[in-house]
Amino acid sequence: MLSVAQKSFRHAVIVLTMIGSALGQVRIKDVTTIENAMQIPLVGYGLVVGLDGTGDRSSGNRGAVFTVQTISNMLERFGITVPKDYLRTRNAAAAMITARTTSFGRVGSSFDVTVSSLGDATSLEGGVLLTTPLLSIEGKYFGQAQGPVTIGGFNIQTDAGEKIRKNHALVGRVPGGGILEAEVPHQEFSLDQPIRLLLSEADFITASRIAEAINDQYAGGVNTDTVRTVMSTGPALARSAGVVEITLPQFITTQAEAVYFIASVETLRVETDVEARVVINERTGTIVAGGNVVINEVMISHGNLTIHTKQRPVISQPQASFNNTAKTVVVPVSDTEVIEDNATVSILPDKTTVSGLATALNEMGVKPRDIIAIFQAIKKAGALNAKLIIM
Repeated sequence: MLSVAQKSFRHAVIVLTMIGSALGQVRIKDVTTIENAMQIPLVGYGLVVGLDGTGDRSSGNRGAVFTVQTISNMLERFGITVPKDYLRTRNAAAAMITARTTSFGRVGSSFDVTVSSLGDATSLEGGVLLTTPLLSIEGKYFGQAQGPVTIGGFNIQTDAGEKIRKNHALVGRVPGGGILEAEVPHQEFSLDQPIRLLLSEADFITASRIAEAINDQYAGGVNTDTVRTVMSTGPALARSAGVVEITLPQFITTQAEAVYFIASVETLRVETDVEARVVINERTGTIVAGGNVVINEVMISHGNLTIHTKQRPVISQPQASFNNTAKTVVVPVSDTEVIEDNATVSILPDKTTVSGLATALNEMGVKPRDIIAIFQAIKKAGALNAKLIIM
């Protein structure tokens, strides 16, 4: 369970502590995926049409040449021949289409696709993606995509040069716009082959607990012809920190029974073990830390030195000379102001949690950027008992 430990009322600092992740139990299906549940990344190139003058430029030296060529080729397929030099439109945009097939998807199933502008369009708002073939990395055809593009924002520019922008208008989605037209391989269960569960976060303790939970539930139902003697107490074996292997019991003889068995395994609950981490995004000033992060005794001293320099124009107008060579000029004058905040000192006791650190930092009035520097300094001092991940 995620809860907000502290939120400064002066700055946008949110520290999240994962209280229940280390102590609570979760379903196996929430922390693993089945090896057969393969999702294939797909890519395609297509046209978005119906734009309100916000598409790629089709003329001039700075126009998108590939967009003009694509429009010309498309029209030729409909028996319309238009020389490229005569094409004038801003209502179409070339785009790259990316998607992933759904897990255990069958021919005819739909999936979402992402549409990204490739040329110099200013917005994909209101556009419609024309039918686009989708290929795998090996170039195999798997399906097609088409439909209206939703962007969740807008990008408006007036004739006077004023711009109004909400969100990013050059990337959109077509919900359910992809249609699978080829079978995704390796999605069937083989009754004589083990089924592998892949952990979302590789961890030896969690993997062993998953195997133990499965064995406690289904002990005695092992196919001894395909299982090593070390597995004789149950059908599951933790192969590594990221893989748990399950051998189907002897009483399972059909695909339907295998599906019911895996469904029952996924509902079993285990206690996961989470690695202590502090994740920092320096671009946004976001800090997320796990509740199991512990800090050794450390002293934190924080103070800011701000130097503010600004220029102001001063008009210099000399007295007129007899030969009229004097000129009035604008001379910039710099004003420099130095502001130094008083340093604040806080001593954290041994085994301080993230919640305690958040309380101390908020009391010191520390800003997000400074909190990032403090976490890095605590790590360098050897007092942060967690992995520091900077995005």
